[in-house]
Amino acid sequence: MLTLRCKRAAAFALMALAVLAFSSTHSQAQAALLLEEPYGFFGALNPTGHTAIYLARVCAETPVKLRSCEPGEMGVVIARYQGIAGYDWVAIPLIPYLYSVQTATEIPTRVDHKLVEQLRQRSHEANLLSLGENLHEGSIYRGGWKQLVGVAYERRIFAFRFETTEEQDDTLIERLNNAENRTKFHLLFNNCADFSRAILNIYFPQTFKRNFFPDAGMTTPKQVAYKLVRYARKHDEMHLAIFEIRQVPGYRRHSNSNKSIAESLSTTAYAVPIALANPYIAGGLFADYLVRGRFHVLPKHPLILAPDNLLALTGSPGAVQNPDNAGAQAPSAASSGTVDPQATAKANSGLREIKDKHE
Repeated sequence: MLTLRCKRAAAFALMALAVLAFSSTHSQAQAALLLEEPYGFFGALNPTGHTAIYLARVCAETPVKLRSCEPGEMGVVIARYQGIAGYDWVAIPLIPYLYSVQTATEIPTRVDHKLVEQLRQRSHEANLLSLGENLHEGSIYRGGWKQLVGVAYERRIFAFRFETTEEQDDTLIERLNNAENRTKFHLLFNNCADFSRAILNIYFPQTFKRNFFPDAGMTTPKQVAYKLVRYARKHDEMHLAIFEIRQVPGYRRHSNSNKSIAESLSTTAYAVPIALANPYIAGGLFADYLVRGRFHVLPKHPLILAPDNLLALTGSPGAVQNPDNAGAQAPSAASSGTVDPQATAKANSGLREIKDKHE
């Protein structure tokens, strides 16, 4: 009798451990802050760049309505944009957002202006027609749908990947789907970095706040990335890893590094209006930059994410994803893929490198 009871207890314990192990693995997901470098004429005037949020377990039912992903899907990039039919945010699948194609096998290694235009037109038809056929494509003076697809042809991107839970992702889906999605963009007080800051506060409540220094009360992409790195130094459970997505050559000159407002005082004319409005504020910003504003958010040698190793961004080691299905937001059979543990370790070492510089 005792032996039978011991066997039953052991079997129950093993089953419980198996359920807990499965639940723990299943509940983990990935997200990333995308720090996108400035480029072109506007990037010279405003060297702060752009920021967006990548969500591995959240997909787009439409560009303005979210849902949980099905097996084989690689999630979406979501951010605040200008000139998108009056919407405040838009969600685009990962590979179309980066490369204007639907599958990883279609990603070109080099492009020219004609090819980029062709790829963007196809991606517009595949991903954005639900926003209206007359959606403005964008120009140097006004944003449009072209800023939603083929971003890697314009600029280099750094991805700050961290772990999330299904509960957090579900909360995000519910909040964004139920809230009014009408444009609230304001360059100084409600820009793309403010949107990313609000999203990150859903995952890490009351962590990302607006500061007067070093950005004159504005929220900038570099500032948000710095706060995420600083927060991760004290929270190892985030497993923060830093990756680089290189700019595809051929379409545009190489993009420039992201700068804070205080940093731009010594390198560009972006802060001239601040100096004209109040030279004391400009002087204070410059002094703050000299004392503490030259903060580092990027390691010297981050892991390079190419089309053949995007799995390092979409999941933790051993994750099952299908990169050839990334552009389609529909259920499909997933093929197995694994992330190289050494690659993930290298990406994590970037955070340790930054941490060593600040300690």
